[in-house]
Amino acid sequence: AWVHGDPRKVIYPTDSYGQFCGQKDTLNENKTILFYFNILKCASPVVLINLQCPTTQLCVSKCPDRFATYIDVQASYRYKPDQWNYFRQFCKPGFNNPRKSVAQVLRDEDCPSMIIPSRPFLKRCFPDFSTKNGVLTVANQTTFKDGRGKTRNVTDLREAANGINNVLDARSIGMKIFEDYAISWYWILIGLFIAMIVSLLFLVLLRFTAGVLFWIFIFGVIGIIGYGIWHCYWEYDHLKGIPGSDLTVYDIGFQTDFRVYLQLRQTWLAFMIILCVVEVIIILMLIFLRNRIRVAIALLKEGSRAIGYIMSTLFYPVVTFILIAICISYWAVIAVFLATSGEPVYKVMANQTMCKYANLTCDPETFNTTNVTKLCPGAQCTFAFYGGESLYHKYIFIFQLANAFVFLWLVNFAIALGQCTLAGAFASYYWASRKPADIPLWPLFSSFGRAIRYHTGSLAFGALILAIVQLIRVILEYLDHKLKGTQNSFTRFLLCCLKCCFWCLEKFLKFINRNAYIMIAIYGKNFCTSAKEAFFLLMRNVVRVAVLDKVTDFLLFLGKILVAGGVGVLAFFFFTQRIPVFAQEAPTLNYYWVPLLTVIIGSYLVAHGFFSVYAMCVDTLFLCFCEDLERNDGSTAKPYFMSASLHRILGKKELSPKKA
Repeated sequence: AWVHGDPRKVIYPTDSYGQFCGQKDTLNENKTILFYFNILKCASPVVLINLQCPTTQLCVSKCPDRFATYIDVQASYRYKPDQWNYFRQFCKPGFNNPRKSVAQVLRDEDCPSMIIPSRPFLKRCFPDFSTKNGVLTVANQTTFKDGRGKTRNVTDLREAANGINNVLDARSIGMKIFEDYAISWYWILIGLFIAMIVSLLFLVLLRFTAGVLFWIFIFGVIGIIGYGIWHCYWEYDHLKGIPGSDLTVYDIGFQTDFRVYLQLRQTWLAFMIILCVVEVIIILMLIFLRNRIRVAIALLKEGSRAIGYIMSTLFYPVVTFILIAICISYWAVIAVFLATSGEPVYKVMANQTMCKYANLTCDPETFNTTNVTKLCPGAQCTFAFYGGESLYHKYIFIFQLANAFVFLWLVNFAIALGQCTLAGAFASYYWASRKPADIPLWPLFSSFGRAIRYHTGSLAFGALILAIVQLIRVILEYLDHKLKGTQNSFTRFLLCCLKCCFWCLEKFLKFINRNAYIMIAIYGKNFCTSAKEAFFLLMRNVVRVAVLDKVTDFLLFLGKILVAGGVGVLAFFFFTQRIPVFAQEAPTLNYYWVPLLTVIIGSYLVAHGFFSVYAMCVDTLFLCFCEDLERNDGSTAKPYFMSASLHRILGKKELSPKKA
C-alpha cells in the first residue's frame, strides 16, 4: 500500500488527463476546481463525484460567474476580446484559435458549448441553483442557451438540480452544526467534566454508601423518566387548540428543522408513551429483582473497597483508548493507501450511443492515430478511474479484508490487554490474606508488566478467535448488502440465520474470553486451559452468575443512564436558556440539540469508561469468590480469602477449625 498508494487521489479532484487539480509544483497548482464541459451529460452529483461523467473535465482556477455560449463569444471575439479571453480559460489548455469552426470545436471538445453561473462545492463547479417564488432558477434566470442553437429551460437540469440541492441543503445544515460547535465547545467540555466528576464521586462514595446511593440512583432514574412523562404531557396539553398542532408527522414529511416536529401534539404523545413503557418495565424489574439487588449491592461494596485501594485502575481506560485510537489510525491510513493504489485507466468517451468502442480502455498517447475517432466522431480517450490489471490490483479487495482483519485483531488485543491487566490488579486484592497490608506495591503496573511479559500470546490467541468471527460477520453484512436486490427468499433467509448465529457466537466468545483473561491473570495458564476452567467454574455456579453478574450489570447501566440523563437535563435547561442565573451566558444556537446530544452521548461514554473498570472488578471478585469456595473450606488449614462481610452476605457459614 505504501509503495502503490497515493492519498492525493482522495484530496484532489482529477481532470480528464489524470492530473490532480491544485497539486503543488504542477501546471494545475493554481487551478484547484474541476469544471465540466457539459454538465447536462451528468445524470446526478454522485456521478460527478465519482469522476465518471461522459464529458471533458478540466481544472480551473474559478468557476464561471455568467451565462455565455461559444457561438456568441466566437462571433464577437474581434470587437469584444475580453469576453473571448474570459471564455478561453474554460477551454483546453493552449487552445486559442477562434477561427476554428464551431462544429469542429464542439466535436473535438476544445471548448464547452456553454458556461453557466456556478459555485464550487467539493472542489467541483456545480450550477448556482436557487429558487425564486418557488421556481427553480440559475442566477435568477429560468432559461439559458445551450450553445447549440437552442434555448433551454432550467428545468432540464431538474434531475441533477434535485440531487445537488439535497447535497447543498446537507452542506448548509453541516455548516450550522459546525457553527454551533464553534460557539458551544467550551460549555460542552464543562458538561463532560461535570459528568467525569459525578462518575468519579459516585465510585468513591460507593465504598461507604453503596446501598443508599444505588437506591437513590434507581429512584433518580425513575424520577427523571417521570419528569419526562410530565413534561411531555404538559407540552401535549399546551399545544391543544393551536392551529397546525394536530397535524401528523406523515402530513408534514421530512423536515431539516427538527423544531417543526416539536410543534406537533403527536410528537409529544409518542414521547410520553415511550417513556411510560420504559418506566413500567423498570418498576416491574425492580419489584421482581429486589432481593437479588440486595445481594448485588453487597458485591458492589466489595468492589468499591477494592477500587478504593487501587485508585489508579480508574484511569486505565485512557490507556485502552489510546491503543484503540492508534489501531484505528493505522487501519484508516492503510485503507486509504490501498484504495488509492493503481494507475490511471483511460476509457473511450463517445457522444454517439451506438459507438462500439464506448467505455473500452484506450491509450491517450496513441488514441488519435487509431480509427476510433473516424468511426465515432467526437470520441475522446479520457481518464476514468484508478486501477490496473496487475496481480496486485486484482487482489486489492483481499488486501482490504486482510487490513480489516488486522484491525479487528489489534483492537481485540488492546481490549484483552486491558481486561487482563485490571483482572490481575483486582485479583491481587482478593487473594491478599490481610487487606490492604498484603496487597502488592503498584498492583496495576505489576499486573500490566505480567500481562505483557508472560501472557501476550494467550491474549493474542483469544483476540484472534474473536477477530475471525467478527470478520465473518463483516463478510456476511457485505454479502447481505450486495444481495439486497435479489428476489431469492431462501438466500435472504440463509443469510439472516447465519448473521444471527455468528452474532450469538461473538457474544458467547466475548463472555468466555473475558473470564478466561481473569483466570490467566490469576493462575498464568494458557488461553485454552483458562477458558475451559473458567467456563466449567461458571457452569458450576450458574445461578450465582445469573443473579450477581447480570443484576450488577443492570445496576451499573442504570448508573450510566442517571449520569447521562442528569447532565443531559442540566444541559437542556442551560442551552435553552431556562436557567435564569446563566441565561445571559448561554450561547445563541441554530440547533440547541447539537451540543445537547453531544453532552448526553459524551457523558454516557465518560460514565461507561469509569463503570467498565467497576464491572471488571466485580466480575473478577466474583470469579475469585467462586474459586475460593471450591479451593477452601474456611478451616484453619484452608481459610477463605474473601472478606467477612462478603462471606456472610453470600450465605456461606464460617466453618469451625477442624480437630486434629
